[in-house]
Amino acid sequence: MEMFLQILLVIFSIGLIAVVLLQKGKSAGLSGAISGGAEHLFGKTKARGMDLVLQRLTVGIAAGFFILAIVVAVIVK
Repeated sequence: MEMFLQILLVIFSIGLIAVVLLQKGKSAGLSGAISGGAEHLFGKTKARGMDLVLQRLTVGIAAGFFILAIVVAVIVK
């Protein structure tokens, strides 16, 4: 059981890395990092199409990864 969960955790981590790398950058540079978050949070533009799918997939895989990491840590301990 422990080995299965660890293998599943590795698969989730590889999937999370792949999904994050497939997303396109919102803006470049340090100024984009500061203003880009505000535009994304308060802006009127919504993600559509493949961007929306990748965004939702990232949230799902990340949540699964964190839950699985906690379960593996509890079981191994």
